[in-house]
Amino acid sequence: MKDWNDLQLVLAVRRAGGLTAAAKLLGIDHSTAFRRLNAIEARLGARVFERLPGGDYRPTQAGERMAAAAERMEDEALALDRDIAGRDHRLTGRLRVTSSETLAYSRLTDHLAAFRRRHPGIMVELAIDNRVLSLSRREADIALRPIRPKEADLWGRKLAGVAWSLYAAPAYLAASAPVTGGDGLGHHALIGWEETAAGIMAADWLARQVPAEAFAYRTNSLVNQLIAAKAGMGVALLPCYLGDRDGDVVRAMAAPIAELAGELWIVTHADLKATARVRAFFDLVGDALVGDRDLFEGRMQ
Repeated sequence: MKDWNDLQLVLAVRRAGGLTAAAKLLGIDHSTAFRRLNAIEARLGARVFERLPGGDYRPTQAGERMAAAAERMEDEALALDRDIAGRDHRLTGRLRVTSSETLAYSRLTDHLAAFRRRHPGIMVELAIDNRVLSLSRREADIALRPIRPKEADLWGRKLAGVAWSLYAAPAYLAASAPVTGGDGLGHHALIGWEETAAGIMAADWLARQVPAEAFAYRTNSLVNQLIAAKAGMGVALLPCYLGDRDGDVVRAMAAPIAELAGELWIVTHADLKATARVRAFFDLVGDALVGDRDLFEGRMQ
């Protein structure tokens, strides 16, 4: 195997489970990936993947061996990239940040504008994604996450707690019975996540409180849930930093829901923590978000 691109293709197919998704990951078209994979197998004289019904690709023993080697090479290349980036003392260049949709919509963008004014040479690229992007693979340089990082090679700090409560339009609440937890919540029109959103703590909590027929509207976007509540469609479960700042909704219950208390963390890879751009972001944006702690923790009603 003399061509790194061939190993990258094998690794991408193993990760994606199919050729179409792997081609998309690599930024090539399906026909190119198909020809390249056939050429690899012809050159080796061995099958690298079994083609399964439905377009799935399962690695053979040879494919697993190649993918494992490619992964080790990728890890070394990424470590070298992070090591070089970690020695960069310039306050210029690109800085890729990832955060949730709700944080970007509510507080983050104001702080990014202040960061841009202070450091005009740094171009911030914001990836709004509710998935946990890999900092080891440089999918982002900095992540704002709702959970404490567990990976040993990550470095960061907790910025604030995150409180959640129930919100609705004032007109909806005026025309409805008081909102209470437990069985009482089931008498209201509920705005919530798609039924496939298992694993999201707030969505799971809401599903435990009410039957499926209590939901009047479902969407996978918390920002759209807020908009639906403002339109009077029902009661939405929202983080307080999203609901308390919007004058068109009010809390349906005075106190945040204690069992949904979460956290907000700012995280980077340990290899990048000395990079000037990363330090500047931690100092300015991180400290600004700490200044919003009362809002995040539900004390700004």
